[in-house]
Amino acid sequence: MKITIKKSDFDKMYEHALSERPDEACGLVAGLDNEDGSREIKKVYLLTNIDHTNEHFSIDPKEQLQSIKDMRANGLKPLGNWHSHPETPSRPSEEDKRLANDSKASYLILSLMEEGNPVLNAFHVESANGEKTVRKEELIIEEEK
Repeated sequence: MKITIKKSDFDKMYEHALSERPDEACGLVAGLDNEDGSREIKKVYLLTNIDHTNEHFSIDPKEQLQSIKDMRANGLKPLGNWHSHPETPSRPSEEDKRLANDSKASYLILSLMEEGNPVLNAFHVESANGEKTVRKEELIIEEEK
């Protein structure tokens, strides 16, 4: 699957992730599923990691509900979530895989491991016979005109 995100939204995520270090930052992504199977992220939500740790995240439930209401009000669909890895690569950890229970969601991970060189990747996680399969999705960061 191909996913597009605006550079300004990527920058927002990056700034939020930097401000939350050493903890993981987190949030939701919303947008459109296109007829060709691609996804467009139209809005990024910067939410609170109520766990306040660098090893995992839990989204504040009140903020999550407010975000879903905002998505509905703006005709957007929840596409998945995002979180940062302050010290590790942009790939799902074992805990990320274990907690990925929505086969329709895209999971975006922003690595801050290399100072000044943020890496954002998107993943799809499916469960079958108790096993989780992770597939990297094509992510395009679009410059705005």
